[in-house]
Amino acid sequence: MNKTQTSTNHANKLAIKMATALIIGLIVGTSFIFLREKLISSGNYDTWVMINNLLFQDITNKEASNAIGIFYIVGQLFINSLQLVIVPMVFTSITLAMCNISDTKKLGRISYKTILGFLTTSLFALILAGIFGSIASNPLLVFVQAIPNNITSVFGENGRVLSIVFLASVTGICINSLGDEILVLKKLLQDINKIITTFLTFVITKFGPIAIFVLITRTFAIYGVDHLKPALAYVGTATIALLIFLSFGYALFIYFTTGLNPMIFVKKISKVALFGFSTSSSAATLPLNTKTVVEELGVSEEIASFTLPLGMTINMNGTAIMQVIAAIFIASSSGYDVTVGNILIISLLALISSIGTPAAPGAGAIILFTVLTGMGYQNDAAVLAYSLILAINRPIEMLVTSLNVVGDAATCIYVSKSENNLNEEVYNG
Repeated sequence: MNKTQTSTNHANKLAIKMATALIIGLIVGTSFIFLREKLISSGNYDTWVMINNLLFQDITNKEASNAIGIFYIVGQLFINSLQLVIVPMVFTSITLAMCNISDTKKLGRISYKTILGFLTTSLFALILAGIFGSIASNPLLVFVQAIPNNITSVFGENGRVLSIVFLASVTGICINSLGDEILVLKKLLQDINKIITTFLTFVITKFGPIAIFVLITRTFAIYGVDHLKPALAYVGTATIALLIFLSFGYALFIYFTTGLNPMIFVKKISKVALFGFSTSSSAATLPLNTKTVVEELGVSEEIASFTLPLGMTINMNGTAIMQVIAAIFIASSSGYDVTVGNILIISLLALISSIGTPAAPGAGAIILFTVLTGMGYQNDAAVLAYSLILAINRPIEMLVTSLNVVGDAATCIYVSKSENNLNEEVYNG
């Protein structure tokens, strides 16, 4: 058995383990929802509090000083392990990618095709480009903040990924132009990148399935039925729209832009989608996404290390779709007239606002508030509806993350194929 077949077998086993963990987590989490409702309705609220404190409670809350929160701790340790290396991974991978591209014209082509791929999967935003004007100015600040005025602040937090992309690109291009004059730094970056890859491979393969079970179970267990019923229309609409785009949108994009068999892509990228769903974080999913597109889908490391981190920052079409549906739900339920023009403007606002937003759980709430503010949907009813969305939006944001990370991978394949360096034997294997 050759190395490619061995890698594929390991990947398939990991995908099966993740899928199994997801299903079990859904079953156990749903069981806890019913247990919670039964205990509360029968007057045994204290019993649920005890269970919640033991298993699910966020122990960082002030009122949780005596809680244990086993599921919270395990899940958070896993997420922290992944987020620990986000900044060094993005910086080293993009810098090295820039170092290895000796053809400046090729670099320009890759950048152009990457952005074109992202925009193609977010076509509705292009239609509205002429409409966008003075309605929202704050989201554009992300472009100003892309170039930092203090380098230490950028490396000190995970929320400045776009700035990291800029610094890494500049560093890589400079090293590239200096050639053999810069050898020590390049070798150091290569060594760091190898350490990060080894660490992430160990964390994902050994603890990934366990973490998925814990995260899914806790997510469903901490929400009661009373929070889910009122916004069933929003949840149902958003879920259907996102699933349709996830199931067919990217497959069609692969087919029409590359001519490859899209079902192979769907099969191999499924574990990345599951992982994104479980963690609700594009940043946490980046290591597995990179590993999958390179080792199983035949994308070159050169393109993957540039396209995926950039996509994690600016490719948020799943987020934008969710924001549009949420904003329409809030506006309609708050007495505002929602015209076709409003929907188009909301779409563009959501897309622009999502660029540069931290690729972490809860980021969607920030974007949604920006969209609502830009549209002027701020009466008391809108605030109440917004609060309701926040209460039940976690499962939707999990699905949104799946869309975002799969979209990054699809664009990666398109760029690699267009540059004639996609290993189709690996892709079809």
